[in-house]
Amino acid sequence: MATLARLSKKALKTLTTQPTLSRSLSTQPTASIPTDPVKWDYRGQRKIIPLGQWVPKIAVDAYVAPNVVLAGQVTVNDGSSVWSGSVLRGDLNKITIGFCSNVQERCVLHAAWSSPTGLPAETSIERFVTVGAYSLLRSCTIEPECIIGQHSILMEGSLVETNSILEAGSVLPPGRRIPSGELWAGNPARFVRSLSHEEILEIPKLAVAINDLSKSHFSEFLPYSTIYLEVEKLKKSFGIPI
Repeated sequence: MATLARLSKKALKTLTTQPTLSRSLSTQPTASIPTDPVKWDYRGQRKIIPLGQWVPKIAVDAYVAPNVVLAGQVTVNDGSSVWSGSVLRGDLNKITIGFCSNVQERCVLHAAWSSPTGLPAETSIERFVTVGAYSLLRSCTIEPECIIGQHSILMEGSLVETNSILEAGSVLPPGRRIPSGELWAGNPARFVRSLSHEEILEIPKLAVAINDLSKSHFSEFLPYSTIYLEVEKLKKSFGIPI
């Protein structure tokens, strides 16, 4: 009982001292808010990552989705498009996306220091090439007017000659060459058949159709983020001068 009485007396004392404490705090002068306590960052995810002297280059009319990552020696030429979630990492060698070519969703492009086959170690995608989603390309060369199917893997030194198609889910081993005008498929990729004239004519048409589709996406995204508007509202609410 004595301990309960002591606890109740302490509780009463704290209750009686709270109003005086609040009054004493209210009489204190308000601290001045610093002009800009936070260095605001408007960029969000970094799409363009310079590495040393190398800065990724994007043509004016090329579409690069907001969540794409371009690092180092990467060049995205006129009319080409790189779609959502792709990563182009040119930290060891060059990566080039040619005119009116497209790299679709979740692709990974990389380049090695050197190629074991003696071919160029850079990753080169020339004009009117379609690279399907979830593909992996490393130090390979794709000549004009080719189609790389979804989930395909092209290893170091591999070469896809013009007017060729690699079926979805195929793996092209290091140093393997797909001759012009052929369809290859499998793991490892093997010759299936020669392409007809009509099929060859459809290859650049697909690249042009995807280029036209990218224009509607391009108009929906500004080259800069609009998060600065929310930052300005937050600064006003804190009384920080803009």
